[in-house]
Amino acid sequence: MTLRFLGTTSDDGDCPTLYEIEGTDEILVQGDRETDPAHLARLRDVKESETFVRVPRSLLTRYAPKGDAPELQPFPSISGLFRDFKHTAWRLETRGGYASDRNSPKWARFLAGEDIAAAPDNAWRQNVRVQTALGKRFERVRVVDEPPTRGQEFLLASAPGNVAAGEDIRNLTRAQARELRLPDYDFWLFDSKILARFAFDDDDTTLGVYVSEDPADVLVACQARDAAWHHAVRTEEFARRVRSTM
Repeated sequence: MTLRFLGTTSDDGDCPTLYEIEGTDEILVQGDRETDPAHLARLRDVKESETFVRVPRSLLTRYAPKGDAPELQPFPSISGLFRDFKHTAWRLETRGGYASDRNSPKWARFLAGEDIAAAPDNAWRQNVRVQTALGKRFERVRVVDEPPTRGQEFLLASAPGNVAAGEDIRNLTRAQARELRLPDYDFWLFDSKILARFAFDDDDTTLGVYVSEDPADVLVACQARDAAWHHAVRTEEFARRVRSTM
């Protein structure tokens, strides 16, 4: 079962940290082990398999989930959010590639060395044009390995078409993302209040999304957005940097 980072009150990459054990209703707590003999002596009903850690109250207050874990639902179930959001739709992309890209008609053209940035408008870009004309913002940060995977090169090559439609797409290296302690999962964040977190299988196929308005979930996403957006580089500049190293 997968661990999902929930949040930390540490500024230097140390503990304490909270994780969710996906597929369960359990939380994993990382902190300094309790060693005070007087405290250990007062613990009740201790099993041999148990250990004990210290965490600040603020960690639980800020990041512990306030409700039941959301259920997985099909991605099309949130399609209306891409029209109905009021201000900003923000995406974090963390994977080395996506099955939806490899299965698209553009993939073969990309492998053949064709320019895929000037593809005809599709429903996605048409909606981006409509929403951005209303003053709304579509923004993404993509995490890119060094060197980029083939899937990430595909996204860099196709991004100018989405940018021309009105998206602001920026990029970070994987090392930067780790230094910033960004989540290791993909999500959309709508108006800083609705989080749609992706689930994928081992072949990079989207299984669905977990939709949450839990303040703890949304807070982690907002913090990730602010940190990533501050450091990310616009796609055109990032692509130039990548080409200069190849």
